[in-house]
Amino acid sequence: MIDKSDKLIIFDLDETLIHATEHELNRPYDLKFEKYFVYQRPNLKSFLTNVADHFTLGIWSSADDDYVTEIVRGIMPDTIDMLVVWGRSRCSYRRDFERDTYCFEKRLDKLKKRGFRLEKILIVDDSPEKSRANYGNAIHIKEYTGSEDDNELVVLFDYLLSLKGVENVRSIEKRGWRNRLESTSTD
Repeated sequence: MIDKSDKLIIFDLDETLIHATEHELNRPYDLKFEKYFVYQRPNLKSFLTNVADHFTLGIWSSADDDYVTEIVRGIMPDTIDMLVVWGRSRCSYRRDFERDTYCFEKRLDKLKKRGFRLEKILIVDDSPEKSRANYGNAIHIKEYTGSEDDNELVVLFDYLLSLKGVENVRSIEKRGWRNRLESTSTD
């Protein structure tokens, strides 16, 4: 059962929770979608299960809706209720004038219709340009490219727990979050 008083964490998929590639890596893939070999970030299942004990979860990717649905079906533990599983059709198409490019942007204000306030929503993404409109809500993590030695989710879990009791997540500076977390753990 989803509790609207909880904080909501929206996760991106590609290069955040998984790595999908047309070229198989030198290890077995976790699942396959059409021509893509999909590799889960190390510790993904336990990370999602543990985070779901403390937060409401959702997935929002700028990838095709069918792809998102199938990948989530393949990686999500059965015990987790997702608030949203959204793909490209829920993104806003925006021009980046600085780079003279276009991108699909995830605008968290669309989640207000689901009963969440922006002060209670976090978005975890490896692509700052896709969450630019959500400056105070965004946690940017290292891009995942398939390495088996990646420990980003272990570190991220500790950081997310530090935000659990915060009334307004937008008031917390998230740039450099990893460095601050590491410096407090060595004190």
